[in-house]
Amino acid sequence: MSLSRREASQHKKNHFPEIKGVDYIEFYTGNAFQAAHFYRAAFGFNLIACSGLETGLRDRESFVVEQNEVRFVLTSALSANGEIAEHVKLHGDSIKDIAFIVDDTARAFDMAVSRGARPVLEPSALEDSGGQVIKATVAAYGDTVHSFIQRGGYSGEFLPSFRAIQKPPLARSAGLLSIDHIAVSVKSGELDQWVDFYKQVLGFHQSHQEDVSTEYSAMNSKVVQNSAGLIKFPIVEPIVGRRKSQIDEYLTFHGGPGAQHIAALTVDIFATVKMLRANGIEFLFTPDSYYEVLQDRVGSVEEDIDQLRDNGILVDRDSWGYLMQIFTRPLQSRPTVFMEIVQRKGARGFGSGNIKALFQALEREQMRRGNL
Repeated sequence: MSLSRREASQHKKNHFPEIKGVDYIEFYTGNAFQAAHFYRAAFGFNLIACSGLETGLRDRESFVVEQNEVRFVLTSALSANGEIAEHVKLHGDSIKDIAFIVDDTARAFDMAVSRGARPVLEPSALEDSGGQVIKATVAAYGDTVHSFIQRGGYSGEFLPSFRAIQKPPLARSAGLLSIDHIAVSVKSGELDQWVDFYKQVLGFHQSHQEDVSTEYSAMNSKVVQNSAGLIKFPIVEPIVGRRKSQIDEYLTFHGGPGAQHIAALTVDIFATVKMLRANGIEFLFTPDSYYEVLQDRVGSVEEDIDQLRDNGILVDRDSWGYLMQIFTRPLQSRPTVFMEIVQRKGARGFGSGNIKALFQALEREQMRRGNL
């Protein structure tokens, strides 16, 4: 049965504007210049643009790095005072803004605020010779925010106030194609609150749920994603265990909730991991015993089991196929943010069969740090 004109108008009014993807992820960091070098040299990101004193900004310096569809903005303060410096003091180098691509920033912002989001930046026009970008921002968990970015026909370098980097140093791509998901850690008892935030405020839906426990610790997790399935947030909370979980450790050293890891897609996980290891990136250790029962658990896979074992790559299967994944150690001194590398062969899940194995591997790392 077709909708009446009035019903269609009401549906459009209540329907959240489509969020098309992640535009960028912005890190607040102690030294953006050095962070940009790290992500270029270690992960193969291209250095695209920068902003700071030379572009008229007095409080910050930012570098934009990019690899295929993965784009990071690395920002640091130019003085000891202000929001950026305070953020780094409390959280260390961490994710501040997960920005979304939208067609209508004003409508997305108004709808989110009307549904309960706390406004941070009202729709603002940013302009330069390349055109105009409309940006607005709302608060999320902890000190993390979501910006809505409407680019239209903007042809400049990333955003107004940024300039292109001339003759950037060579970067060898590690084969990272796009962002698969961003995992979020929240305080115990807050999981459902933030799941409801994404569902009710931003129009996402819940797609997965997983509760995990080990000998020492446990967690609850749910996954929310946008209507197109292009943006996925596994949200996890710790629950009481014999000792402190790796989620508790993150919350302690991060100083509250935040984005714990970014998962990037690749089409050749072996080549990606080989290059990252050669560049100095360290990965969590997986014991040989994991691979002794791998085929019994996931069935037949195309890859050689010995090669999976030698590279420490985990495998999980769901009703659509299987995936391979591996997790780096923390990328900064605090045991907080890390990366996940994922190759999907049909699977739509997040490696739920590997979560316990991941927890146990992280607990071994915690034990070495004296935090378990």
